[in-house]
Amino acid sequence: MRCPFCGNEDTKVLDSRQVEEGSAIRRRRECEDCSRRFTTYERYEDVPLIVVKKDGRREEFARAKLMAGMLKACEKRPVAVEQIEQAAYDIDKALRNSHEREVSSEEVGEAVMERLFNLDEVAYIRFASVYRQFTDVQRFMQELNELMEKKGRHSAAN
Repeated sequence: MRCPFCGNEDTKVLDSRQVEEGSAIRRRRECEDCSRRFTTYERYEDVPLIVVKKDGRREEFARAKLMAGMLKACEKRPVAVEQIEQAAYDIDKALRNSHEREVSSEEVGEAVMERLFNLDEVAYIRFASVYRQFTDVQRFMQELNELMEKKGRHSAAN
């Protein structure tokens, strides 16, 4: 494995463990040249999942892109990266378990919003504001009111 910092091809594995319910291996590595550490993941190659965008374009589902959006929404919030990784894994797994080769971007966005709702309400609103493309304060307030109603129902159920 090539070091992402210096490009050296000699790295050693410090730790390996199964993640994602055994479907991947996380390896902690150290470069033998610059001594910097980094993490790699080994996963089996799966049939590509295609996301159909609102304009009809198709692109391969990328968990990294999903994670980037969730990380941005959770920026400066008390949400651990591990929680976001788990949420991204759960979304990926659910989409693939549907046995559909194509999913709409709306399905992906709604799944992210559902996870963020349970992780952090501010992150949920941040993501919703971009995903739903609020054009005015009234639409933003409508989403906040819906959040409060959901929260009330969620609290009453527990």
